[in-house]
Amino acid sequence: MKVLAFAATSSRQSINKQLVQAAGDIIKSDLDPSADIEVIDLNDYEMPIYSIDRENEGGIPEEAKRFFDKIGSADAVIVSYAEHNGTYTAAFKNVFDWASRINMKVFQDKPQVALSASMGPGGAASVLNSATGSAGFFGADIRGSLSVGPFGEKFDTEAGKLVDETLNQSLREALAALVEDRTSSEKAA
Repeated sequence: MKVLAFAATSSRQSINKQLVQAAGDIIKSDLDPSADIEVIDLNDYEMPIYSIDRENEGGIPEEAKRFFDKIGSADAVIVSYAEHNGTYTAAFKNVFDWASRINMKVFQDKPQVALSASMGPGGAASVLNSATGSAGFFGADIRGSLSVGPFGEKFDTEAGKLVDETLNQSLREALAALVEDRTSSEKAA
């Protein structure tokens, strides 16, 4: 099973990246040791701000095509959404907007676990609600979601894992739903 994971932010020290890495670790250690977890960085897909004029003048940038292809080559996706002013980060929105010009179903009907984290108690729940609420329009098959906040109290950055047992169990259940169908279909084949 190939899992693509990323934080929907350009922050190099992102708590959301720490969360997707922890999720990948849980899959590898507890759910599917043979899984191939690839964590990508949105900074590798930076491109001009989307506009129809730019698209008409130069077409779709290679970075958008590479991002779209990364999703297409995965069996499942884990995204942790950072929240800027109650919504998506500009970095994610731009990559997403360009990729949607290739195909509106950016997530290509892949099973997905949607996460979010913030240092505040809300855990970036506003952006997570937006993402899960619109997921179906963009080809994401949401298998579970989880908001983590305040991150500094719920996550041990040294150990790279959640320390809140209720959140940890919720994350494991969401990830199990992500892995379950894929491993069942592989066994049947």
